[in-house]
Amino acid sequence: MKIAFVILLSIHGLIHLMGFLKAFGFAEIPQLSQNFSKQEGLLWLAVALLFVSLGVLFLMKNSLWFWIAIGTVLLSQVLIFMNWHDAKFGSIANVIVLVVAVIAVASWNFERQYKQDVSQSFENVTISDEIILEDDIQNLPIPVQKYLKYVGVLGMPKVKTVKAIFKGEMREKGKDWFDFTSEQYNFFENPTRLFFLKAIFKGLSTQGYHRYKEGKASMLIKLLSVIPVVDIKEPEMYKTETVTFFNDMCLFAPAALIDDRIEWQSIDDKSVKATYTNKKTTISAILYLNEKNQLINFVSDDRMDVNSNQRVPFSTPVTKYGTINGYNLPVIADAVYHFPDGDFIYGKFYLQDVEYNPSGKSL
Repeated sequence: MKIAFVILLSIHGLIHLMGFLKAFGFAEIPQLSQNFSKQEGLLWLAVALLFVSLGVLFLMKNSLWFWIAIGTVLLSQVLIFMNWHDAKFGSIANVIVLVVAVIAVASWNFERQYKQDVSQSFENVTISDEIILEDDIQNLPIPVQKYLKYVGVLGMPKVKTVKAIFKGEMREKGKDWFDFTSEQYNFFENPTRLFFLKAIFKGLSTQGYHRYKEGKASMLIKLLSVIPVVDIKEPEMYKTETVTFFNDMCLFAPAALIDDRIEWQSIDDKSVKATYTNKKTTISAILYLNEKNQLINFVSDDRMDVNSNQRVPFSTPVTKYGTINGYNLPVIADAVYHFPDGDFIYGKFYLQDVEYNPSGKSL
């Protein structure tokens, strides 16, 4: 689709050259019955070059392309109206370019809301040079201590925030899988989770934003970045997203488990119960480890399935570990709801990269 759009831009631009060639007498253009002044010819040339340049900017993913595209289409359409009899079919290409550009603007604006929230959250973060020592973990249950040692947090900086990149697959019950990529920032002093997803759903570009910040939680998913298909802000969403936030801490930011808001209860030498409280909202989960001291599952009864609007046991079994930036982390995990009629895997997550205490300057 992207290549087809670039080809459209290029061909549409080259067609505009016909007006320039005729105005300056460089070629006979029988398709154009009207005569053009040289000033008009220069306008046709300018539009031709702009359309070709748009193709280059589009391939480079430069956000300038859609702003320039809107102006270029308007200028092109003025020329077409002036020569309607000969050039009217060029309006079809202009409509296609305009629709794609408007969708791109909507996508940019939706993602900008996410980036603004991230930038604002960084204003309240102070990164120190403190490192994690043995004394910092000695009050944790033995299985958790072993897990943190396995991950490799000792001697590493204390974690105030994390950026994580995922690829994966998602689905709703009874529907097909769709691929997604996501970027998220988590902040731990003032618990915040900002998760932005991009996907192709039934052939259409889709974006989603999960916002867990300042005592509120919401989920907004837009088809073509314009049409809201999911918009949830109910109070129950906050407890659900608190579970998700704590799950993130356990799986790809284990150093953040050194937190006074967590109460621990040992079950046996391979499992512990954790109770996490944020802003008077309390959730709990059981963490299961294996003989290698790897966390292999996280199970909680405090998460709501947004599709059925009911509380359903939730787990994230880990299927693979890997080394990322010096840490041994879960890199493949499923997201599972345990419905009365059977388990349902609704998400498969593949961790691509993790950055601890990022500066936020790249936003």
